[in-house]
Amino acid sequence: MTTGQRIAAKRKERELSQESLGAELGVSRQTVYKWESDTSLPEIEKLVALSRLFQVPVGWLLGVEEVPEAAEFSEDQLKLLEELLGRYQRAEQAELSQGQRAQVEALVEERLSGSGRPRRRWPWVLAALAVVWAGWSVFSRLDRVDRQYNSLANSVNNVSHSVNNVSHSVNAQIGSITSRVEELLKAQNDLTADYATRLVSADLAENTARFSLRAVPKTYTPGMSVVFLADSGGEVRELEAAEEENGVFTGEMACPLTDSVTLSAVFVTGDTRQTQLLDQYQGLYLESLPRVEPMDLSGLLCVERGENGRFALPEGYITVGGEGASAPAVNGTLGMSRLKEVRVGLFRNFELVTWLEPCEKPDSFEGFTGEAFYRLPPMELDLAEGDTLAFAAVAADEYGRRWVSPSVPEYQVQDGEIAWPEESVVYQKNTLADWGLE
Repeated sequence: MTTGQRIAAKRKERELSQESLGAELGVSRQTVYKWESDTSLPEIEKLVALSRLFQVPVGWLLGVEEVPEAAEFSEDQLKLLEELLGRYQRAEQAELSQGQRAQVEALVEERLSGSGRPRRRWPWVLAALAVVWAGWSVFSRLDRVDRQYNSLANSVNNVSHSVNNVSHSVNAQIGSITSRVEELLKAQNDLTADYATRLVSADLAENTARFSLRAVPKTYTPGMSVVFLADSGGEVRELEAAEEENGVFTGEMACPLTDSVTLSAVFVTGDTRQTQLLDQYQGLYLESLPRVEPMDLSGLLCVERGENGRFALPEGYITVGGEGASAPAVNGTLGMSRLKEVRVGLFRNFELVTWLEPCEKPDSFEGFTGEAFYRLPPMELDLAEGDTLAFAAVAADEYGRRWVSPSVPEYQVQDGEIAWPEESVVYQKNTLADWGLE
């Protein structure tokens, strides 16, 4: 599962909509959609917030570790709980009302059971809590009950946080993601004692990337050779590694620049060939392109089918923001690419309906600086149930590389109305052929 799929799965487990999850985290529905569609990765603080909300480690969200088993209370935590409850054991004993018992049970359910903590200590906890409430008169000591209840709630909450901190430390989870992935890969390495890879440079005119590689076999045999492989998704290149002293093999090789490059080492001893994964580079091609970010301001949402059976699309606008003429790559090693051309189109079922015309910023729009505007004229379309409508920017850079950057999410006809789909597929359409442009 990808990070986006894990976020979506946990959101659905909690029966949250994308809007509701966004409200919990202080982000827009579109941002949540981009996370779940893997078009962007949550920032560190949002990953931490998701971790706390879903009660899973950050590493699990990133796919680099499994969800730990629910932890039992440690001895120190039990002593803390006993000390907490002991502060209230001097109260006079009296029978709890049904309402008070319900409140206590709800509190324990929320703070202990709801967090995935074991419940086998409920009778003991409830008995101690009963002492807390004992001796108070429902009428004459209501204020004191409220104060004690709030104090107990805060204390139990502190215990819950203590257990969470012991179970999985947030600081440990949000340490360098790159380092964590590298550690996991190294831990799984059966053939190497050590290895390293590094992106050295890129030739954007040739659309290639150059990597340096180093591998030290765990078991070195005189006469052993090593072949480095670079798989760019469709093309695999090989390089005979140079052997240095003490069985260290190195090399530098170029391969096509794509969004998925896998580097491996093949250890050859006689007729035996053993292949070991070294590293994977994701998203390099996209990182080398100028940033083009279309924003939909068209107002198509909730447009209904007319009496003639067609949809009357109102006049609308798309803005395209980004770095414009000179966009530094996200990864500085990749270099810089200049944006040469941008066109914006409306697509039905990912086939072009019309190109939008570039225009000046309308007087009714304020606060937009640096964005280019494109106008969608009023039109009528004959759309069937389930049809999709999507806006996308089609861009080209100075090296002739062309790509599609869609506005997320797309629209879909549902029950005679233009709506946003709960599960979008626009992010999966990332080639010119996907949009009928080749």
